[in-house]
Parts: sequence; C-alpha cells; structure tokens
Amino acid sequence: MDELRRRAAAAAAPRREEGLVVCENLVRIYQTEGVEVQALQGLDLTVAQGEMIAVVGASGSGKSTLLGILSGQDVPTAGAAEVAGHDLLAMKRRDRLSYRRDTVGFVWQQTSRNLLPYLSAAENVMLPMTYTGIKRSRRRARAEELLDLLSVAHCRDRTPDTLSGGEQQRVAVAVASANEPRVLFADEPTGELDTVTSDEVFAALRRANEDLGVTVVVVTHDALVSEQVQRTVRIRNGRTSTEVLRRVAAAEDGVEVLTAEEYAVLDGSGRLQLPSEFTERLHLRKRVRLALESDHIGVWPDEAARRAKSAADEAADAASGGHGTESPGSTGSPESAP
Repeated sequence: MDELRRRAAAAAAPRREEGLVVCENLVRIYQTEGVEVQALQGLDLTVAQGEMIAVVGASGSGKSTLLGILSGQDVPTAGAAEVAGHDLLAMKRRDRLSYRRDTVGFVWQQTSRNLLPYLSAAENVMLPMTYTGIKRSRRRARAEELLDLLSVAHCRDRTPDTLSGGEQQRVAVAVASANEPRVLFADEPTGELDTVTSDEVFAALRRANEDLGVTVVVVTHDALVSEQVQRTVRIRNGRTSTEVLRRVAAAEDGVEVLTAEEYAVLDGSGRLQLPSEFTERLHLRKRVRLALESDHIGVWPDEAARRAKSAADEAADAASGGHGTESPGSTGSPESAP
C-alpha cells in the first residue's frame, strides 16, 4: 500500500525538465541598505548535456546572478536549481566547496581574478588538481595537454604578467577545465578584449565543449560571441524572455545556410514576455485581447490601445505628407479581432 501511495504521489507531482542544468521558478532576493532587490523573479532554464549556450541581457537583468548561483558562489532564495544532479538549494557548505572543485569550472571577466600571479601557466592549471588527489606526474601531463589543446602551450612556463589578455583567458579556460568539470561557466570572458582576441578565447571555450565534452554556459554582452552558439537565451527582468535557435539547413540549391529563429519562452505557469518592440509598436498596455485559432493564438490591443495606435499612425502619416506605409506589426484587420 505504501508503495502504491508513493507511485501515485510521484505521478501526481509536476515533472521536472530533464537536463544537466535545470532551473525552475528560480528566485534570488537581496537586501541592500534596507532595500529589497529581486534579481531573479521566477526564472526557468534547461541546458542539455554537451550543449554550449550564451546568456544575454541588459545590465541588471539577472544574468550574472544566475551564473553565481549555478556555479555555487551564491545561494538562491527560492525555486529549484540542479546541476549534474546537485540540488543547489539543499547543499551544505562542505558540499558546495566539493561541488565547485569537482563539478563546475568558472572563468571570470577580469583576467587578474583567474590566475595566481606568482605561478606559471602550467602551475596555475595544476593547482586545482592538487585538491582532488591527482598524482603530480599526472597533473603535469594534463596541464600540458590542456594548454596545447587551447593553443597556449608556449605559455606553460610564463607567469600571467608576461601574457596578453587573450592568453591569460585561454589559460583560465584550461584552469577551469583541469578537474574535468561537467559544466564550465564563463562570465563575460571576452569583456576586456578586442574582437580578434575575443574570437581566440571563444574558440578555446568551443574546444573545451567539443573536445573535452564539457557543457558550456557563457554570459556575454557581445553580440558576435552570442551569435556563435546554437542557442542564445535572453534574460529580462529576472526571467528568461526569449531564445534564439540557430540551425544549419540546406537551401533549394543544396547550399548549407545558417538560419536563426527567435522564440518567446513560455514558463511553467503559461507566462511569456512579449518583445518590447512589439508592445511599443502596437501600444500594448496592461491588458490584451486573445483569440485561439486552429494553429496559433492571436494577441490584440484592447480598444484604448487600438485608438492610441490609430492616432499615432495618423500623426506619422501626416508628418510624412500622407505617404505612410503599413506597419509590419499590424498584420490582419481590426474587424478580425475577437
């Protein structure tokens, strides 16, 4: 009977998404000088094993807070967050330390935070391995393997102050990969670098993903970096708002082309964030009218918003001398609204 009850409870419970990294309704609240700040407001995210994704968003959107939680440097206030089977809300201090040493790797934006200045590049890579009991002979061999893989083998005996910013960050990727982590997190790893050097650092992250099999999550504001991954997740107001999925498809002439499609993210409660350029163009405010069609949902301005849009269109038409053009966002006619 107890077993039947257990199975029934398991069947009735909401099923958690499968993935190496899973966040559901994640909340992080800070108290700063008596003011409550909600950095994350019910964020959902799933990252599959072996995936490499970019997380983007405006300053203050919560992307660095998310990375701090997933890397074990911060603790969420509520919700659920798991990485490689580790419950980040339930971990004790000792578990968290072991998690940061064995399960995840981290690369900071500031090159000076990633490497110890008095150690050579090889010694920096070997250092994390001393905490996990790897033999010294194996530590040296693995450090040289990683430095060679990331194209910085020539830096093995040099200290960080003799390396360029790009070389320092590639060595930092080697350090983060030293203990064979399941996930590598990088917070703006190219933020202090020029475009060419940024490409070299991103190539190092890609090699870690493809050759070492580590899942990679990169927070970046660099559009050129975010466009080099198959999935870019945008965070807005502490929630995931949109995702861009990139695929290689064959055109009619057989030539392979890269396609990119943007999707709004629907959370577990059925909420989504409409892109601001859509809501502003159609003057959507506070409430909208919905229509369930056979294969889609129509979203329409309410009457007040429709009047505001009509007035704005008439003003724009008058300003252009009566030669206005139909808005790309005004597909359909008002009469077809619900």
